[in-house]
Amino acid sequence: MRISRLYVDQPLAIQSTIQLNDDSAHYLRSVLRIKQKHSVILFNGLGGEFQGEITEITRKQVLVTLLTFNDRSVESHLNITLGIGISRGERMEFSIQKSVELGVNKICPLLTEHCVVQIKDDKKDKKVAHWQKISQNAAEQSGRTINPQVGGIKDFSTWVEQQTGIKVFLDPFASISLSTIQNTEQKFTLLVGPEGGFSTQEREVAINAGFIPIRLGPRVLRTETATLAAITAVQTLWGDLNAK
Repeated sequence: MRISRLYVDQPLAIQSTIQLNDDSAHYLRSVLRIKQKHSVILFNGLGGEFQGEITEITRKQVLVTLLTFNDRSVESHLNITLGIGISRGERMEFSIQKSVELGVNKICPLLTEHCVVQIKDDKKDKKVAHWQKISQNAAEQSGRTINPQVGGIKDFSTWVEQQTGIKVFLDPFASISLSTIQNTEQKFTLLVGPEGGFSTQEREVAINAGFIPIRLGPRVLRTETATLAAITAVQTLWGDLNAK
């Protein structure tokens, strides 16, 4: 059986015993039906991972004793921030999940003019927590040793003014591709629109904030397809997808 990997938001050290939170405990106990003495891997986003053994598994708690530390990393040297216009349910969730698998470091959900999803103020924190859980699960599954953060929902214009490094946004009306950009930075910011794309005003705001409009070939892509294609291209050109 494959060894399960779990993110835990607490300090980790060899020979310490960790009590898993309710979600992780339920997953091991009720979904995977793992028993005592089974091996698991824990990481807390501070680098590396710990292999441990389940020393107690009951309805009340699941305890893991950490036995060894593996100072491994699968992180790209390119730090990627993704700003993404909020799209409908599964499309947004898919974009977040696959972005984390491809190595994105931070995801920022954005309110744009053409967003078809309306989220009430009292529901925003719950929605972000849900997206963060998707990010965490993707990090666990893909072997990452950091937990990429999903930021709070922000206004488009405010967010674009705060970004640094090489900055691009996907625009089907653009005349250049990613391959024409000369990138010597370690930080890369990618901006992707929702289902309806960016408005003319938003394109102007992004360009004035230093974002470069680029196109991904001759076809118009769905937002979730465009997100994955762009991250893959960025990691191939300047990240670790072309690593030998």
